[in-house]
Amino acid sequence: MTRLTVAEAALGYADRIVCEEVSVEIPDGAFTVIVGPNACGKSTLLKSLTRLLQPARGSVLLDGESLHRLPTKHVAREVGLLPQGPVAPDGIRVIDLVSRGRYPHQKLFSPWSPDDEAAVAEAMDATGIRHLSGRLVDELSGGQRQRVWMAVALAQQTPILLLDEPTTYLDLSHQVELLELCRALNRAAGTTLVAVLHDLNQAARYADHIVAMKDGAVVASGRPGEVITESLVAHVFGLDARVIADPESGSPLVVPRWSHG
Repeated sequence: MTRLTVAEAALGYADRIVCEEVSVEIPDGAFTVIVGPNACGKSTLLKSLTRLLQPARGSVLLDGESLHRLPTKHVAREVGLLPQGPVAPDGIRVIDLVSRGRYPHQKLFSPWSPDDEAAVAEAMDATGIRHLSGRLVDELSGGQRQRVWMAVALAQQTPILLLDEPTTYLDLSHQVELLELCRALNRAAGTTLVAVLHDLNQAARYADHIVAMKDGAVVASGRPGEVITESLVAHVFGLDARVIADPESGSPLVVPRWSHG
């Protein structure tokens, strides 16, 4: 059984519905990327997979049960989230913020354990921020802060991890490093990853499964080679492009057609 599913859901905010009748199954143990133009509902769909956004109609299920009827701490141990534009408390050090990722595993009156210590250290090493541990988060650059927040998500050690535009603020080399980290986490630990990405070529290169959206609807889903086609790029993004094989990975590579005008 697929652990995480959205079934005929209407998703939105207050009185505004962004996505109507959306149904998605997230493949277990795969790296899924949600793509689409701005304001198409990508982040809204991702938020529905957490407790941040309750569907107006339909359902979001974790292991066959409504996500919003499960205990909060149970969901936090199963589903981790790197939100878009997170804000750290004033005056908090990097090590203290990353340590907060262990909250779902804490019990009343239980001490900080060696497992907690190891999880935080591993998360900081994986994201390359160990040298920043004593720094204040609000002193860091945007790229450094993004890596700190990724470490918070990794320290949570959930079997499902959701990432809302995780490459924001990162330069190209750090974007690649983070996506390589995601792929390694997926391959080594079997973590189910779901990310929203803007770069279609990065999505095609790193994803096992792609969900393409337009105007609040899922228009295609499947393996990158099945989804990223010239006709889909034209329909979803309004872009006249060739789709060729990436010479490094063999994945679809979108090349906009050259205008000679």
